[in-house]
Amino acid sequence: MNGVAQELQLVAFQLGEEAYGVDIAQVQEIIRMQPVTKVPGAPTFVEGVINLRGRVIPVLDLRKRFNLPSRVDTKDTRIVVVEVPPHTVGMIVDAVDEVLRIGEDKVEPPSPFITSIDTEYIKGVGKLEGKLLILLDLAKVLSKEEKNALEDLKGMSKVEE
Repeated sequence: MNGVAQELQLVAFQLGEEAYGVDIAQVQEIIRMQPVTKVPGAPTFVEGVINLRGRVIPVLDLRKRFNLPSRVDTKDTRIVVVEVPPHTVGMIVDAVDEVLRIGEDKVEPPSPFITSIDTEYIKGVGKLEGKLLILLDLAKVLSKEEKNALEDLKGMSKVEE
């Protein structure tokens, strides 16, 4: 080990009062909010699906997923399209802040006292100047059952090209 801390490159976004980050390698793109087609029988946290250049992408409402109060979409609301293998999903967030780099030495394991969401989804907490950034573990944001439900959703929502 050469003693040099590795840097993480993250996409930072807002959800409620808190700042979150996801590994930029998992982010495909960030798009403006658009109409989401509701799918009957979808899990409660799935807002519906969008047609992104011919691909059907399930869209998750992270506020519902994390049991946060719902909020009206604003001009800052975005859909962050991410890879949650084996799926590509969109996550509705209140606003996307920036792409930033943070040294791994500035990331601590999650404490159950610092956040309003369940710590099982959290990789760690990054310390930035004057604020904390909650690093999400996208692989754990969805349970196995929920990933299966997304598979079913894809089957139910074939979009005509």
